[in-house]
Amino acid sequence: MNDISNVLHENYKRSVCSFIPFITAGYPNLDLTLEILYELDKQGVDAIELGVPYSDALADGILIQEASKVAINNGVNLDTVFFILKKTFGIISTPIIIFSYYNPILVRGIKSFIHEIASLNVKGLVIPDLPIEEADYILNLCKISQIELILFISPTSSNSRILNIIKKSPGCLYLVSSTGVTGIRDSIDSNINKIANEILIHSNKMIMLGFGIAKPEHVQDILKSDIGIHGIVVGSAFTKILSKYNNSDKNKDIVREVGSFCVQMKSAAVK
Repeated sequence: MNDISNVLHENYKRSVCSFIPFITAGYPNLDLTLEILYELDKQGVDAIELGVPYSDALADGILIQEASKVAINNGVNLDTVFFILKKTFGIISTPIIIFSYYNPILVRGIKSFIHEIASLNVKGLVIPDLPIEEADYILNLCKISQIELILFISPTSSNSRILNIIKKSPGCLYLVSSTGVTGIRDSIDSNINKIANEILIHSNKMIMLGFGIAKPEHVQDILKSDIGIHGIVVGSAFTKILSKYNNSDKNKDIVREVGSFCVQMKSAAVK
């Protein structure tokens, strides 16, 4: 079993839903990104999604799009992301999942990109706009490098497409909780039950649920509904905390708030 799937599986056996924060690399600045990564690791999150800033982030809502814009304006690019990974290498033990749109990977060179992140001990890769029809080459490279490529399933995916994605997926699946882009929502789409059950009928793969999960009540609702979800990804809520930063702030105040939010979300993720 792949590393990310294994984490989700082991937690699920203990009646725990894995908690996976998302942050944009270099937002609001490089130093704070590093401090937040250390804090997330300290709080015992189950994996961390580190987002590569991208100017045309179509799957992301306003908060994360703005975070990408700020990071890019700060000069953050793939080289910066690799610098962050090098700085944290051997210091944090939490598995890292890189979240990147397809274009930056193509520009870097797919083979080179996979080789670089593998050398920096990245355990997972999410490419939200990767066409399933073009996934085979990357799937093969990731398998060789022992990186888990996590494929997307959206609420608009047809049954035949879902079956194709399940068939190609090497491990866990990323289920998008609702149509549209990422962002804080009041509730989770009830149609997720149907899609999750469809996945579980045809496979025993772990399922990560993302987009719109922003507070402990969301996590509790997901667990109470008995949907077959093994992990939750939370991004916009963390981005909202980081958006409070200004140059006069001391990083420790933001870091403390991130840590406190982690405690609340992790507590809610226990059945």
